[in-house]
Amino acid sequence: MVKVTIIGATGQVGSYAAHAISQISHVKEVCLFGRDGNQQYLEGLSRDLMDSFAARGTNTRISWSCDEKDLRGSEIIILTSGAARNGEQSRLDLAVSNAKVVATYAEKISRNASDTLLFVISNPVDIMTAVALKYSNLPPHRVFGLGTHLDSMRLKSCIAEFFNVHVSEVHTRIIGEHGDSMVPLWSATTIGGIQINNLPAFSRLPKEEIMERVKTSGQLIIRSKGSTVYGPGDAIATIVKTIVEDEHRILTISTFIRKEVHDIGSVCIGVPARITRGGVFPVPIRLSDEELEAFRVSTEQIRDITRHVFETLKETFHSTEDNYF
Repeated sequence: MVKVTIIGATGQVGSYAAHAISQISHVKEVCLFGRDGNQQYLEGLSRDLMDSFAARGTNTRISWSCDEKDLRGSEIIILTSGAARNGEQSRLDLAVSNAKVVATYAEKISRNASDTLLFVISNPVDIMTAVALKYSNLPPHRVFGLGTHLDSMRLKSCIAEFFNVHVSEVHTRIIGEHGDSMVPLWSATTIGGIQINNLPAFSRLPKEEIMERVKTSGQLIIRSKGSTVYGPGDAIATIVKTIVEDEHRILTISTFIRKEVHDIGSVCIGVPARITRGGVFPVPIRLSDEELEAFRVSTEQIRDITRHVFETLKETFHSTEDNYF
């Protein structure tokens, strides 16, 4: 019987994720966690969710808190806090300001929930996953980010639309940065179990247009309606379900890699990982030459920005773990 805590539950992604997660049968408590001063909002949100649960017959306990001691007992903590980007910003524009928020909460988690799984949503998610790992003092298999999971689902949808097949028939992945340098793995893409480049129509697939659509999807949604909510929220719930039901699925998330991908390591970035009740474990893979070169570019960009962010945090935060980066 699992307790899931959502830090930043007053945000739109956090509140919708709470609603989606509450439908998972093994989740028996969802704790809405916010900063001091948000008590009234958290109380109202919890009551609204309880009404929803009553209407649909969900037997899930909802609680809320601003006290870090209530992080205790959480099997999964989802960290969504931080500034949301506007339609003109890249995810990387938020790096330094959001790193301070993530580091603060990571230290709270270290003090109160040292056996939790820490699931990072805050952007730029690859860098924030590294910050969470460094300042939570949790082992790498217990800290991970949403990464390119949603990007992979967006690519999957585009491919299904082009080939006019059910989305479940498409298996594909995007690795690397959750951002402009993301890398589609066409070499690992199949439709109905058939390698995509063995299908004659593949030669007509507008790959560059599709990838531009995937890369700009979040920005378009933000410009149109102010924020992305349902896609990230349901992607979060999918991963939580995978964990609590110990499904051992392989999903593409941001996690710390050592040498699993062509000996590229010491960076948190989107790669395929086996997800279990005990944590996440990167899957060793081989890439085509073109994919490998693009992945190297992506990892170097993330690594450089991560180092810069760590330098800016030194004056305020002190990490006891410094052997990963």
